[in-house]
Amino acid sequence: MRRSFRILALSLAAATAAVIARHRRGTAPAGHGVSHRRRSARNVEVARLGTRLGTGAVTHRVKRARATSESARAELDAAYQQRATEQVAERLGQMKGALMKLGQMASYLDAGLPESVRQTLAQLQQDAPAMDGDVARWVVASELGRPADELFATWDDEPIAAASIGQVHKAITHDGRQVAVKVQYPGIDEAILADLDNSDLLGRMLAMLFPTLEPGPLVAELRERIGDELDYRAEAAAQQTFVEFYRDHPFIHVPSVHTDLSAQRVLTTDFVEGDRFATMLERSRAERDRAGEILYRFVFRSLYRLRVFNGDPHPGNYLFGADGRVTFLDFGLVRRFDQSELDTFGDLIKTMIAGEPAAFRRKVTEANLVSPNAPLDDDEVYDWFSHYYELVRHEGPVTITPEYASKTIRHTFDAKNSQMLKWANVPPSFALIQRINLGLFAIEAELGATADWRRIAEELWPWVDGPPATELGQQEAEWLARRGLAAG
Repeated sequence: MRRSFRILALSLAAATAAVIARHRRGTAPAGHGVSHRRRSARNVEVARLGTRLGTGAVTHRVKRARATSESARAELDAAYQQRATEQVAERLGQMKGALMKLGQMASYLDAGLPESVRQTLAQLQQDAPAMDGDVARWVVASELGRPADELFATWDDEPIAAASIGQVHKAITHDGRQVAVKVQYPGIDEAILADLDNSDLLGRMLAMLFPTLEPGPLVAELRERIGDELDYRAEAAAQQTFVEFYRDHPFIHVPSVHTDLSAQRVLTTDFVEGDRFATMLERSRAERDRAGEILYRFVFRSLYRLRVFNGDPHPGNYLFGADGRVTFLDFGLVRRFDQSELDTFGDLIKTMIAGEPAAFRRKVTEANLVSPNAPLDDDEVYDWFSHYYELVRHEGPVTITPEYASKTIRHTFDAKNSQMLKWANVPPSFALIQRINLGLFAIEAELGATADWRRIAEELWPWVDGPPATELGQQEAEWLARRGLAAG
């Protein structure tokens, strides 16, 4: 691990120096959240990080050699690992884009990481280093044609959140509405392209974060999806689709979009108060179970009723309100499905639950999930895929554990040790839906959420359209009736 941090820091210098210094609409003021300096300056800065990590490693080895007990050496190892992780996390936060996304993914996907590493990387979920207020104002004026002070009655230069692609400022409109204004970092599009063009770096970073996995598929997933999040106009349209569907819902809330104050790199929505995910983790078992059920219902109700999936289940994208509602944020990665794709998902669920290996094998082959020439028998294919359906194969309460989430990511990407993965394929309709297995269930595992997922799923599966299984299910059924919406 110590050597990996040094390799990572030195690799960052070569991979990120290509970020271009000028935004397509002009030159941003100094102090912006993505480094736009010359190649040589970026190389020097990141090389300095590598030197600091290397020096720290030498110092650590000396101290460790002088330690008189195994417990003392373990304490020194933990302290060194924490310092190194903090330095790397700070650098990823400054670089934003794809590199920061990797840190975010690692912080909640893989329960196998040391807890100190996970906690440090988790800061990237909502507390990344921000760009200066003057730069945010420049982006707003560039995109909307007028200064922030004219567009809004009040504007707060201090961001309330900063993430991998943009940061959020609080403002008040001229008609008195509190709003959250997401402002994209100038040049982040070019920075992301520079990151993604260096697949070798991404692979090495993933190998460091997930040491037992084959990084290729994860790199491909990152390359395929992160660029979709750069156009806030598309995000605004997607978010408003969810707003309209979930209007007046008893426990799911999506902030309305202010289209007149939004553009390609600025997105203005209603401001919402609420606790962050980390706070929810400190609450009672009953509250965490309730939150887990709401997240589950949101994903699968949206998929099967709205035919839309918000593909970024992420701890930083939820706010837990005092009124019991969960507010869902960030709709930059949304995919719409047609009925034939949903029918395929349903066929796979039906044959899996029915315990029909031969029928299931036919379905996954027809869906192009497995090569028709795979030298595997029906039971092998059925058993391998059964992991993804474990929560709904049987009735009764099931707790989603960190061990299950960690096993899922290895099950999905450990091509070195899986005969099945050598013959598997991920067609377009399944590429983003895999975020349910990797993202949603990792978050549910953080909550330790317990529920009878099978009975809840039967409410949401349109081919079953089961009765309410829980109190939340009853509330949702009443909401559906008021809205005149079919339950499935």
